[in-house]
Amino acid sequence: MTDPIADMLARLRNAATAGQASLTLPYSKLKSDIALILKKEGYINETELVTVEGHQNIKIQTKFVNKTSAITGLKRVSRPGLRRYVGAEEIPRVLGGMGIAVLSTSRGILTGHEARKQKVGGELLAYIW
Repeated sequence: MTDPIADMLARLRNAATAGQASLTLPYSKLKSDIALILKKEGYINETELVTVEGHQNIKIQTKFVNKTSAITGLKRVSRPGLRRYVGAEEIPRVLGGMGIAVLSTSRGILTGHEARKQKVGGELLAYIW
């Protein structure tokens, strides 16, 4: 697999569209950090680390509000074929502040709001709204 973040976002989108209560995906530190940001921002209910046949996986409990998913859209921005980097002043606002931008910075995985507050830029990973 060349782009594990895009795979994670596709699995989240598919689970939200299909109305599934949870999904499981292979563990990586980056995916775990993104899942924690989604939990903190209120897009998912719970994340936990599970081991299945000796392999670590992340189990994500999706969040539904009035039978619709809390996640209405996901977009992968920087990808292996075309990396996208932004400075602290260039971090975009997603849907006028209603969504979040996820960045990989020198201080770890941050939302656009946190990166702007800490005045750090980085690789723009995804938009979530």
